[in-house]
Amino acid sequence: MEIERKFEAPGVGSLPDVTAVRGVASVRAAEAEDLDATYYDTADLRLLAQGVTLRRRTGGHDAGWHLKLPVGKDSRREVRLPLDAGPPREVPAELSRLVVGLARGGSLAPVAHLRTHRTRHLLCDDTGTVVAELAEDRVTAQTLGGPGRDSGVTEVTSWQEIEVELGEGRKPLLKALTKKLTAAGIKRAGSGSKLARVLGEDLGDAAPGTRAGSAGEAGLRRLSGLRDPMLRWDPAVRRDEPDSGHRMRVATRRLRSALKSYRNVLDRRRTDPVEAELKWLAGELGRARDAEVLGERLTGQTDRLPPELVLGPVRATLAEWSADTYRAAHAEVVATLSGRRYVALLKALDALLTDPPLRPAADRKAAKVLAATARREHRRVAERLDTALKPAPGRERDTALHAARKAAKRARYAGETARDTLGKRAERFTRRMKEAQERLGVHQDAVVPRQALRGLAVRAHEAGENSFTYGLLHGVQTAAADDVERELPALRRRVAKAGKRLG
Repeated sequence: MEIERKFEAPGVGSLPDVTAVRGVASVRAAEAEDLDATYYDTADLRLLAQGVTLRRRTGGHDAGWHLKLPVGKDSRREVRLPLDAGPPREVPAELSRLVVGLARGGSLAPVAHLRTHRTRHLLCDDTGTVVAELAEDRVTAQTLGGPGRDSGVTEVTSWQEIEVELGEGRKPLLKALTKKLTAAGIKRAGSGSKLARVLGEDLGDAAPGTRAGSAGEAGLRRLSGLRDPMLRWDPAVRRDEPDSGHRMRVATRRLRSALKSYRNVLDRRRTDPVEAELKWLAGELGRARDAEVLGERLTGQTDRLPPELVLGPVRATLAEWSADTYRAAHAEVVATLSGRRYVALLKALDALLTDPPLRPAADRKAAKVLAATARREHRRVAERLDTALKPAPGRERDTALHAARKAAKRARYAGETARDTLGKRAERFTRRMKEAQERLGVHQDAVVPRQALRGLAVRAHEAGENSFTYGLLHGVQTAAADDVERELPALRRRVAKAGKRLG
């Protein structure tokens, strides 16, 4: 994890005394470095547009291939490979696979060449631990042609900058160092990376202008704000980072919900196919997530049982079954994210933003459009809860409650979409819909494991093992589902009250 900030360098010898900053006891000079880096991207700079950089750098203490993926403000996750990970002029397969989605399946080629002379200052605490590094960089950059770019034109530019990167220090130290530098007249840099400074001007506006406050403007802003997080989670899912699949799945579902919220604003002939593909993608991502959650649930419940009630190798069987199920599901997810269908979906999303199919309603006030959508989704939740209350407990009710949960989730996302426009009304509505979704989710989480437990019990019986514990766990799920069903009338009343607050 790399946490750093860049500043404009006013000139040599102008650094303030940073030992006055709390947590910095001394400054130790490190050997100067000459760095030579070639940056790779697609012809239309897809990686850079997402704040991602990919380079091969020689010189310095960390020479190699570096893929930097944004995580948050000032934070990036860096994936490193050695220089010999592949041919010098060819991106290693391991890295190119991670950015298939970000690159929209496009080929990667050199787009810039940077030479940097770096003077390093190691900032240490009173124990001698390096808490941060302050680097003074003199940079010479040259743009390069590539597939689809004007290979006959290169531009050379030079500048100086200061880079502050945390070592063992924490974020408050970065804030204090920033304050010290700015007090000395050293301003934050306008670009978050050297490559963005060189090529950032080549990045066009993501969407054409729309009237401020209009439904069209709000819709495009919402879609862009959801597409980008979905894309940022893509490499993390491929690397199987914790919770990444869940995060990407949620972003995908929110995107789909936003398209539903703006159905009167954007031409459905173009948005409906994208909605359908987002539903498909969420389902693919859900396989691994569902397997993970199910395994954690059953393992946790087993651990809470009295030892005398756990008969046979239940824990080992659950752990093996969960791991095997998850590995198979994750492999399928990675295959999906590397396929043409997924890339086509991303391109279709890009097209909605760069060439939006706006309808006349796009000029209406966003508040009216979003309030109407939230009310429509609220009615759907109420109707599906009414349907679920009619049958006796059993499979029919389970199916109806699952439909109500999905409706509550859609209503929650509709409220989130309207939050910036409707303010507290939407916040309260979203909170109520989230409560309904989560409570109905408890029911669904209790229903789903019962089928898996029955299969495990049959397998144990056939192997000559005691299947008692699987039956006991089956009963635990049934009890949890019954608890939720007893609360349904009260839940229905709370949902009704939430609709009134929309006005």
